[in-house]
Amino acid sequence: MIALEFPGAHKLIDAVDAAVAKGDTPAITDALRKTLCQLIRSQEVKLPDCVFEAAGDHYARRELYRSEEFGYSVVAMTWGPGQGTAIHDHDGMWCVEGVWNGALEITQYELLEKQDTRFHFRPVGTMEAGPGSAGSLIPPHEYHTIRNISTDDIAVSLHIYSGRMTHCAVFSPLADSWYERGERQLGLDRVH
Repeated sequence: MIALEFPGAHKLIDAVDAAVAKGDTPAITDALRKTLCQLIRSQEVKLPDCVFEAAGDHYARRELYRSEEFGYSVVAMTWGPGQGTAIHDHDGMWCVEGVWNGALEITQYELLEKQDTRFHFRPVGTMEAGPGSAGSLIPPHEYHTIRNISTDDIAVSLHIYSGRMTHCAVFSPLADSWYERGERQLGLDRVH
């Protein structure tokens, strides 16, 4: 069900359905990365106006579509100036993320060691992603942060998850690249 009709919505969903039908995770994420880049750059899809509105005290998550047939979900995220995430995972789900508007800084982390709820991470690369770029996260390589690097402008990204993303693990810094694992319930902001 499309939560809100917008120009090109059916083109987007048909393209995602075709990619997800491939069945193999690397093939799915590769096809989705290419599809997102093409759709963003061609401007054939116009996201709803509400996704360009910041939420103020948090980055906004707005579910645009959830596939009953394939189980995936499409979520638009709106990042106010300077907003970002702690190190987090995607609860074992693959994800393809495309930057629609603005610029985001994405840092990936490698898990070096785990002791109960303590995790030792090492940053393995940071990139600045602008409109029309897309990347994927496939477990176990899913630990990352995202941040809007602008002090003035809103950034918008589109995330396609293999399932419904309702919670994730977040990691709070301790010392010497060690982090404490916690759980975060993920809400959705209203689509209007």
